[in-house]
Amino acid sequence: MTGPEIEAARAILVASGHLTDTTRVPMLLPDEPTKDELAAWTPGSPVDRRVEVTLMDVETNRVTEVVVSITNETIVSEHVHKAGEAPYGQPQYLFEEYERAEGIVKASPEWRAAMKRRGLEDRCELAFCSPLAPGFVGRENEVGRRVIRSLTFLRDSEDDIPWAHPVEGLIVHIDLVTNEVIGIEDEGDIPVPAGSGKYTLDAVGPARTSLKPIEITQPEGPSFQVEGSKVDWEKWSMRVGFNAREGLVLSDISFDGRSVLSRASVPEMVVPYGDTINTKFWISYFDAGEYLLGKNGNPLQLGCDCLGVIHYFDGYVADDHGHAVQIPNVVCMHEEDYGVLWKHTEMGPVGAQVRRSRRLVVSYFATVGNYDYGFFWYFYLDGSIQVEAKATGIVFVGAGIPGSANPHAPEIAPGVFAPVHQHLFCARLDVAIDGEDNRLVEVDAQRIPMGADNPFGNAFTWSETPLRTEQEAQRLADPTVARVWQVESASRTNHLGKPTAYHLLPEASALLMADPQSSVAARAAFTTKHLWATAYDREERWPGGRYPNAHQGGAGLPEYTADDRSIDGTDLVLWHTFGLTHIPRTEDWPIMPVDYAGFWFKPYGFNDVNPAMDLPEGSTAAASSCHCAGGDCAC
Repeated sequence: MTGPEIEAARAILVASGHLTDTTRVPMLLPDEPTKDELAAWTPGSPVDRRVEVTLMDVETNRVTEVVVSITNETIVSEHVHKAGEAPYGQPQYLFEEYERAEGIVKASPEWRAAMKRRGLEDRCELAFCSPLAPGFVGRENEVGRRVIRSLTFLRDSEDDIPWAHPVEGLIVHIDLVTNEVIGIEDEGDIPVPAGSGKYTLDAVGPARTSLKPIEITQPEGPSFQVEGSKVDWEKWSMRVGFNAREGLVLSDISFDGRSVLSRASVPEMVVPYGDTINTKFWISYFDAGEYLLGKNGNPLQLGCDCLGVIHYFDGYVADDHGHAVQIPNVVCMHEEDYGVLWKHTEMGPVGAQVRRSRRLVVSYFATVGNYDYGFFWYFYLDGSIQVEAKATGIVFVGAGIPGSANPHAPEIAPGVFAPVHQHLFCARLDVAIDGEDNRLVEVDAQRIPMGADNPFGNAFTWSETPLRTEQEAQRLADPTVARVWQVESASRTNHLGKPTAYHLLPEASALLMADPQSSVAARAAFTTKHLWATAYDREERWPGGRYPNAHQGGAGLPEYTADDRSIDGTDLVLWHTFGLTHIPRTEDWPIMPVDYAGFWFKPYGFNDVNPAMDLPEGSTAAASSCHCAGGDCAC
């Protein structure tokens, strides 16, 4: 979407009376074309450009979901409901609500009394009152209300890092419609940690001088071509998109002119915490569904976020009032050398043959409160795709007695305790292996007992289990048998007569550690399986449901799969849960090095031979070559 399109949609909403002085826009997304519309489209032909908008009246909490045709300047559809009433949760938070929540806290006599009781009354003005999604705990005074919680952190100065100074045990509960404090908890007298959380060079320097420069140059320019949103790189083709909720979205992904994925994104992630204290037990942030990952996207900088010859894509999102906001350079695309792709040394005149790997990198970063998340999509010359989430930023902390033990939160700095937690992501892959008619098969390596079929004990084989329905396709990864999931064409075969296919290769990672009866398990049911698969439905886009904020649970994938539809030889969508289980360490403070989580999507019988056989020798221009024979090498 473009800025002018967002402004045009806003003008239509104002003219129709949908957008008034008390109306806000928690979420505005492109209403993407149907697959029938895409199939009928040809370059240059007209297309109906639409947006879907969530509108919320801040005085009544009334929510209207509207689809607007920018092309025809009309309201296509609308649906009205009251936020928080079953089966709906609350719309995504507004940026203005963060500032308003802090103002409500600081104006609260109860909060000021709690600060005074702790001897902190002279530090109120520099305090940071963080706005935090409340989860769902079923409290009578919260059900059906637009609630946010606030924890207090102190600053020694305007430029101080507040996360290092938590006021433990103090929590304020706020109604964002009535703009009042509806509850306050003030437990304990744990001292506020005094250590610094600063991490900039003026605080931790001087900077080391031992690192020599690394220069990344492409004197002839990059190997990719960009036309609007369309990208072509070697045998890959795709379209790059961006929206306020999912952030980076890739569509129409093909390899060597053959379809692989119709659409791919990471539409949700949840961060559940494992501490039982009053300031932590309810924390289970849905960073896309509650806070909007894309709306929190970072403008990226050359030399810092991205190295090399870079192509940037700008992103456009709507602010709280529906106006367009440009996020410049929000998506970064470049090429990276990736070491050896294939190599062999043969005796005789053939000698050593080696080809270097290269990958196309498409990425963005989002900052949600204390954490920063990078989402990287890598495309390789052999037809493989790798997805990687990078978690960095500042771990969420509380205070404790220095030197004491907490079974749920290790001490990472004097008096600073960081609760155990998880970062669980869900990728949505609308697969299209040589078309939309696909099947799903689980493949396991399989031992064979010693005996007639395995006389020497060395033999093993593999098993293939078709997953034909949505309930059958709710699966766990199993690295002990090298489990992969095979997506294969139901109609196309390779030169051996086998279905063309791709393998989803999961990394070994824990699923949700919370008890199955917990609130977060109900709200984030997608985190209880590594794999879900559904028959394609255009409306089924959100693993945890459209409104996970304050939702009691059961939305998203449990609803989508309830009818147990057939997924055998049909338009198929994979949902893959992957992530990190974080037991914080001292090295994570004051700012944590990147932790990585992800998976691969690799061709398996999709190509008749290695598709990178025709790569030039050498690592730079096509004219260069490296050849070794008889112990002598020349490049």
